[in-house]
Amino acid sequence: MIKKILKRILLFGILIALAIIAFLYWGTYESGVMAGKVLRISEKGFMFKTYEGKLSLESFGALKGVSPVAETFDFSVESSESQIIESLNEVALSGERVNLHFKKRFMTFPWRGETKYFITQVERAK
Repeated sequence: MIKKILKRILLFGILIALAIIAFLYWGTYESGVMAGKVLRISEKGFMFKTYEGKLSLESFGALKGVSPVAETFDFSVESSESQIIESLNEVALSGERVNLHFKKRFMTFPWRGETKYFITQVERAK
Protein backbone atom coordinates (compact mmCIF):
# COMPACT_ATOMS: atom_id res chain seq x y z
CA MET A 1 0.00 0.00 0.00
CA ILE A 2 2.75 2.49 0.97
CA LYS A 3 4.84 1.42 -2.06
CA LYS A 4 1.90 2.16 -4.33
CA ILE A 5 1.42 5.65 -2.83
CA LEU A 6 5.16 6.41 -3.08
CA LYS A 7 5.20 5.32 -6.74
CA ARG A 8 2.28 7.63 -7.52
CA ILE A 9 3.92 10.55 -5.71
CA LEU A 10 7.18 9.91 -7.60
CA LEU A 11 5.34 9.66 -10.93
CA PHE A 12 3.43 12.87 -10.19
CA GLY A 13 6.70 14.65 -9.30
CA ILE A 14 8.34 13.49 -12.54
CA LEU A 15 5.35 14.68 -14.60
CA ILE A 16 5.41 18.09 -12.91
CA ALA A 17 9.18 18.40 -13.51
CA LEU A 18 8.75 17.50 -17.20
CA ALA A 19 5.96 20.06 -17.56
CA ILE A 20 8.13 22.79 -16.01
CA ILE A 21 11.10 21.92 -18.26
CA ALA A 22 8.85 21.92 -21.35
CA PHE A 23 7.43 25.31 -20.36
CA LEU A 24 10.91 26.79 -19.87
CA TYR A 25 12.16 25.31 -23.17
CA TRP A 26 9.26 26.23 -25.49
CA GLY A 27 7.56 29.04 -23.59
CA THR A 28 7.77 32.57 -24.98
CA TYR A 29 8.24 35.41 -22.51
CA GLU A 30 8.21 38.25 -25.02
CA SER A 31 7.94 38.76 -28.77
CA GLY A 32 8.60 41.85 -30.83
CA VAL A 33 10.62 43.59 -33.51
CA MET A 34 14.02 45.29 -33.37
CA ALA A 35 15.22 47.53 -36.20
CA GLY A 36 18.78 48.30 -37.22
CA LYS A 37 21.75 46.97 -39.14
CA VAL A 38 23.20 43.50 -38.60
CA LEU A 39 26.81 43.90 -37.50
CA ARG A 40 27.67 40.22 -37.43
CA ILE A 41 26.28 36.71 -37.61
CA SER A 42 28.57 33.83 -36.71
CA GLU A 43 28.55 30.16 -35.86
CA LYS A 44 29.92 29.57 -32.38
CA GLY A 45 30.62 26.70 -30.06
CA PHE A 46 32.83 23.69 -29.57
CA MET A 47 30.38 20.91 -28.74
CA PHE A 48 27.13 22.68 -29.62
CA LYS A 49 27.25 24.87 -32.74
CA THR A 50 24.94 27.87 -32.39
CA TYR A 51 24.39 30.98 -34.48
CA GLU A 52 24.86 34.29 -32.69
CA GLY A 53 24.52 37.82 -33.98
CA LYS A 54 24.62 41.47 -33.08
CA LEU A 55 22.30 44.23 -34.32
CA SER A 56 23.23 47.92 -34.27
CA LEU A 57 20.13 49.79 -33.08
CA GLU A 58 21.31 53.16 -34.41
CA SER A 59 19.58 54.87 -31.53
CA PHE A 60 18.95 58.56 -31.16
CA GLY A 61 18.05 60.88 -28.32
CA ALA A 62 19.05 59.94 -24.77
CA LEU A 63 21.16 56.90 -25.73
CA LYS A 64 22.94 58.52 -28.68
CA GLY A 65 26.69 58.34 -28.16
CA VAL A 66 26.43 56.96 -24.59
CA SER A 67 27.95 53.57 -25.20
CA PRO A 68 28.29 51.23 -28.19
CA VAL A 69 27.09 48.40 -25.93
CA ALA A 70 23.86 50.25 -25.11
CA GLU A 71 23.20 50.63 -28.82
CA THR A 72 23.43 46.93 -29.78
CA PHE A 73 21.14 43.94 -29.47
CA ASP A 74 22.57 40.41 -29.15
CA PHE A 75 20.52 37.56 -30.56
CA SER A 76 20.60 33.87 -31.42
CA VAL A 77 19.21 31.87 -34.33
CA GLU A 78 18.14 28.24 -34.07
CA SER A 79 20.41 26.00 -36.20
CA SER A 80 17.39 24.58 -38.03
CA GLU A 81 16.48 28.05 -39.40
CA SER A 82 18.75 27.96 -42.48
CA GLN A 83 16.62 30.49 -44.41
CA ILE A 84 16.95 33.07 -41.59
CA ILE A 85 20.70 32.44 -41.26
CA GLU A 86 21.14 32.96 -45.02
CA SER A 87 19.10 36.20 -44.93
CA LEU A 88 21.12 37.49 -41.97
CA ASN A 89 24.39 36.75 -43.79
CA GLU A 90 23.15 38.69 -46.84
CA VAL A 91 22.05 41.78 -44.88
CA ALA A 92 25.22 41.74 -42.75
CA LEU A 93 27.31 41.92 -45.92
CA SER A 94 25.14 44.56 -47.61
CA GLY A 95 24.77 46.77 -44.53
CA GLU A 96 21.08 47.37 -45.18
CA ARG A 97 18.57 48.21 -42.45
CA VAL A 98 16.34 45.34 -41.32
CA ASN A 99 13.54 44.56 -38.91
CA LEU A 100 14.25 41.43 -36.89
CA HIS A 101 11.21 39.69 -35.42
CA PHE A 102 12.17 37.86 -32.24
CA LYS A 103 10.92 35.70 -29.39
CA LYS A 104 12.42 35.88 -25.92
CA ARG A 105 12.57 32.53 -24.14
CA PHE A 106 12.61 31.96 -20.38
CA MET A 107 15.98 30.17 -20.27
CA THR A 108 19.05 29.52 -22.36
CA PHE A 109 20.21 26.01 -23.21
CA PRO A 110 23.76 25.33 -24.49
CA TRP A 111 22.59 23.56 -27.66
CA ARG A 112 20.11 26.29 -28.55
CA GLY A 113 22.02 29.59 -28.25
CA GLU A 114 23.83 31.98 -25.92
CA THR A 115 20.98 34.49 -25.58
CA LYS A 116 17.30 34.31 -24.71
CA TYR A 117 16.40 36.22 -27.90
CA PHE A 118 15.72 34.10 -30.99
CA ILE A 119 15.10 35.56 -34.44
CA THR A 120 11.98 34.23 -36.14
CA GLN A 121 11.86 36.46 -39.23
CA VAL A 122 14.09 38.86 -41.14
CA GLU A 123 12.23 41.73 -42.81
CA ARG A 124 14.26 43.94 -45.11
CA ALA A 125 13.47 47.65 -44.85
CA LYS A 126 11.96 49.11 -47.97
